[in-house]
This record gives sequence, structure tokens and C-alpha cells, in this order.
Amino acid sequence: MQRVSPITEMCSISEGARSAGKNIALVPTMGYFHEGHLSLMREGRKRGDVLVVSLFVNPAQFGEDEDYGVYPRDFSRDKGMAEGIGVDILFAPTVEEMYPTGYQTFVAVEKVTKAMEGQFRPTHFRGVTTVVAKLFNIVKPHIAIFGEKDYQQLVVIRRMVEDLNLGVEIIGMPIVREEDGLAMSSRNTYLGSEQRKAALSLSRSLQKASELFRSGERNCGRIIDTVREVIQREKGIIIEYVEIRDAKTLEEIEFIGAQAVIALAMKVGRVRLIDNLVLREK
Repeated sequence: MQRVSPITEMCSISEGARSAGKNIALVPTMGYFHEGHLSLMREGRKRGDVLVVSLFVNPAQFGEDEDYGVYPRDFSRDKGMAEGIGVDILFAPTVEEMYPTGYQTFVAVEKVTKAMEGQFRPTHFRGVTTVVAKLFNIVKPHIAIFGEKDYQQLVVIRRMVEDLNLGVEIIGMPIVREEDGLAMSSRNTYLGSEQRKAALSLSRSLQKASELFRSGERNCGRIIDTVREVIQREKGIIIEYVEIRDAKTLEEIEFIGAQAVIALAMKVGRVRLIDNLVLREK
């Protein structure tokens, strides 16, 4: 595996691979890998002649009071895990090169970013779409692979790619969960033992939503009320949102048709967690 940091070097490698007719797969990450990240890399390994994993903790997607400074980092650990998957290039640019002095250009996707995460993290998606657009310009991938755990992010990136004619195929991969049902996240390391027990109410509430859907319930309000009730049985939890939206557009709906997504966010102490489940007819 080759580690690359300078942007010019990564551009040169990508241009050479494309000239040779090779298919480039990109997995964008912020590091501190877990099985969820590795599942994306394995898919990239299947689909690409050249598999590039970017490792960049992006300051532009963190708010002023968020955890950028303490976000978990362990480059040596990540490097070993990426090598084990068979990653060809680990692209780890510096903040100084990605956002040099005088940087002032950002990519903003409008309507689809306003609700849910956008309501509580108003500058988040501008940072996400900007860094992803930059990575696409640098790595020049044919396909890029993202996890469905950040479901709204996946929809936003697909919107950006379509609107800007970027020519990158976006692949979404299922959420990977711990044995106890908690969706894998680098932020899970922040949870104490009691907090982790409380956090399991996310997956329990989504399981209850799935049961209601399978039993024929299609009223969004009734499903949301039940999900909130399950979560609120635990102490020390602050619910930020529980919403059911159209799975493709994220537009508000009152009744579920063929497919919808139920997405939620909550805080357990100071730890903010998100989860979701796609509800679809079999």
C-alpha cells in the first residue's frame, strides 16, 4: 500500500491510472476505522482496479462547539487495517494543503440539507460537500462508496453529483452494527458503560418501527410517537429529532408508500449519535 499526502502526487497517480484504463474506487473517511469502514473498503476492492481510501478529519464539517479537536485519531492503526483489506493508496492530505491560507470557496447543496442534521448542524453539510467535491477533483474516481449510516449525507452527495454533472457513481452500503445492535461509529468510543446501554434504545426503537411497518402501519406520526416512547424510557437521553422522510428525496411525508427512511439523532450525555432504517415493501 502506498501512502500519499501531497495533492499533486495524488492527482498524478489518478491521471496515470485513468490513462491506463483503470477503474478508480474511492472510499472517503475521517479515519479511526471500524468494521463499517472496512466493509466499504471491501466493496471498493471488488469494484475498482485501484482502491483509494482518503483519511482526512475535515474541520469544515465540524461546528464551533463540536468535537473536532478530540475526534479519535490513530494513523498507525488505520494504516494497518487498510493494508489488511488490500487498499492500494491511503491518501492523507494535510489541513494546510486542503484549506490553505485565503481559502474561500465552498459547495452548498440547498433544500435537502435544511432538515434533520442540517437543523442542528447548520454548517455541517457545506463542509461535507466541499471536501467531497475536492476529493473527487483530486482522486478522480469512477465510483465512490459511502455508508448508509449517514443517510442524509448519502442523499446530499448524490444530489451534488447529479446537479454538478460530476460523473462519479455513488454506492451506498448498509449500516454495520455491533453485536448488541448499536450502529458502528468512531464516536462510540466516547460512551461509558451506562451510556452505551442507554444508546441501545436507538436500535431498539428502530426495530419497533420495523415491526409496526411490517404489521401494516403506514402513518408516520404513529410510528414516530412509538419510537420516541421507546427512547424516552432511558434516562439521560435528549432526542434531537425523529423523522420519517421519502427515502430518495428526503421530502416530508405523512404516510409511507413503497419506501421511506426513519432517521433519528440523540445525545447521551455529551455524545451525539445518529441512526436510521429504510422501511420498504418487500
